[in-house]
Amino acid sequence: MKFWKPMLTGVFGLVGAVGAAYAQKTQLTVYTALETDQLKAYQEAFNKVEPNVEIKWVRDSTGVITAKLLAEKANPQADAIWGVAATSLALFKKEGMLQPYAPLNLDGIMPQYRDKASPPAWWGMDVFGAVVCFNTIEAKKKNLPVPTSWKDLTNPIYKGQVVMPNPASSGTGYLDVVSWLQLWGDNAEKGGRSGGGWKFMDALHENIGQYTHSGSKPCTMASAGEYVAGISFEYRAHVNKTKGAPIELVFPKEGLGWDLEGFAIYKDTKKFEAAKKLADFASSKDAMILYGKGFAITAMPGVAPKLANIPDDYESRLIKLDFDKAAASRAETLAEWSKRYDAKSEKK
Repeated sequence: MKFWKPMLTGVFGLVGAVGAAYAQKTQLTVYTALETDQLKAYQEAFNKVEPNVEIKWVRDSTGVITAKLLAEKANPQADAIWGVAATSLALFKKEGMLQPYAPLNLDGIMPQYRDKASPPAWWGMDVFGAVVCFNTIEAKKKNLPVPTSWKDLTNPIYKGQVVMPNPASSGTGYLDVVSWLQLWGDNAEKGGRSGGGWKFMDALHENIGQYTHSGSKPCTMASAGEYVAGISFEYRAHVNKTKGAPIELVFPKEGLGWDLEGFAIYKDTKKFEAAKKLADFASSKDAMILYGKGFAITAMPGVAPKLANIPDDYESRLIKLDFDKAAASRAETLAEWSKRYDAKSEKK
C-alpha cells in the first residue's frame, strides 16, 4: 500500500496538470460565412500563434448568418465575426452590436477597406467581386456567344441559361443587387422601385433558371454544365478554373459589384481578451497572405500574389460602393427583390 501511494499521487498530479492546462484554453464562438475549404487553414494558422484559444465555428451563407445575428441581438451567442460581408457588418454597427477595436495591424489596412470610425467597429480582410462563370463547352453546343456585359445577359438567347444567388441568403447575391442599384438607380426616394437597376433585374429575371442560396453554387453549376452562365464571385471562379473546369471568367464591362469579407468583435462578448487576440491575428500580414491565396485584393496592400485567372486591372473595375447606404436599405431592398423574383429560388 505504501508503494502505491506515491505512484497514485504522481498520477493524480499529472491528470490535474493536464486538466489545468486544458482548462486554461478559451473557446471563442466565431460566426462566419467563409468557404468551408478555408476554415481549417485559417484556424490552424491562428492556433500556431495562439494555441490556447479554440474556435467554435458557426458557419452558413452570409444572408443566413446575418439574419441569425440580428435574431440573437437580445441574447447574443457570438464572440467574434470572421469572414462576413462588410455590408452586413455595417448593419450590425448601425444596430449597436459591435465592439470597436483597433487591432495591432490596423495601420496596414487601407482606409477604403475599413470602418471610418476610430477605433473601427469592423475592418476588411479581402475583396470579393462579381464575376460570371461561363461554360465554354456548353455554350458552343448551344451556339451561345460569350457575354461581355451585364446587359448582354438579358438577351433572350440566354433564356433559362443563367443562374445567380438569392440576395436574401447570399452575400454575393446581395452585392450583385446593390451594385446594379447603385450603378443604374433605385428611385426609392421617389416612393417607387422603378429605377434602372430594377428594370435591369426584371429583364435578367426572364433568363434566370434558378436563384441559389449560395454564392459559390452558380459557378459550380456552370462548371458542371448545368447552366451556361453562373453569376458568382472570383474566389470560387478562380478555384474552379484552376481545378480544370471548362469555364471562362467574364468581368462585365459596366463595372463589378463587390464587398469585403471583414472582421468584428461582438459587443457583448465575455471573452474580449481572447477576441482581441483573434483580431490581431486576422489583421496580420500572415493572415493576409492566406486571404491572398484565393482573392486578388487583400485589405493590406502588396500582399496578394497575382492570380492567373484575374486581370491585372481588376481593382480599377470595382464600382464605387456606399456600404452605409447598402446597410440602411437592406430590408427594403430584399423585400422588393423577394416580391418580384423569389418564385425562381431553389427550395430550402
